[in-house]
Amino acid sequence: MRRAGEVVAYVLRRVAEACQPGVTTKELDAIAEAYTRECGAIPSFKGYRGYPAALCVAVNEEVVHAIPGRRMLHEGDIVGLDFGAYLNGYHADAAMTVPVGEISEEARRLLEVTEEALYLAIAQAKVGNRVGDISYAVQRHAESHGFGVVRELVGHGIGRSLHEKPEVPNYGNPGTGPKLREGMTLAIEPMINQGTAAVEFMPDRWTVVTADRKLSAHFEHTVAVTKNGPLILTPWADTESTVGGKEMVWQQKQKV
Repeated sequence: MRRAGEVVAYVLRRVAEACQPGVTTKELDAIAEAYTRECGAIPSFKGYRGYPAALCVAVNEEVVHAIPGRRMLHEGDIVGLDFGAYLNGYHADAAMTVPVGEISEEARRLLEVTEEALYLAIAQAKVGNRVGDISYAVQRHAESHGFGVVRELVGHGIGRSLHEKPEVPNYGNPGTGPKLREGMTLAIEPMINQGTAAVEFMPDRWTVVTADRKLSAHFEHTVAVTKNGPLILTPWADTESTVGGKEMVWQQKQKV
């Protein structure tokens, strides 16, 4: 799974670099698939329950699962990139939301808080904790900043199948849910809205948008629960593959 995760991280970084004004979401999908095949892996999403692309590209008010097409990126957009890869019998899955050029202060704050929520949640992925500890970490942080936490979509277990048990909601109570055991692998993925938590499903049966059409952000890592703490298997943002490095950096930012 670590090898599959490295492919996911590599592809996401390459696609993020291509998120420039004038680029279409379909062009981003082509980039993702080309790099995946170059790595000897298979896109996890393409063909999954009929999904027609390698990449999910959610722009602005789109929360997740938007099918790439003719939509063109513009200065000031935020773009959610959700991608999975299958290699040697195992899947990995991750997401990031990136700015296109200069974005508003409100959009930047949404991205920062959602990414912070991801790492706070990952820090709870420890042997003996429960899924609710992960869920509560996301909810507490997002709602403390006035944002809405999506209820209809959740994180999940991952491994030989793309989606496995347990479900990992982004809301809940600490000390509840399945107990975390060494060797479990989870896709932890806060989906946070600028306004209401409510979402709508579009007629294509895939694209999910915010009910009030305000912005949404999505960040995700595949994480292994180990005896030494959580281990990020999709390190798209860090050279450090364990959560401790990123978490310590974030805590020090807050102190400053």
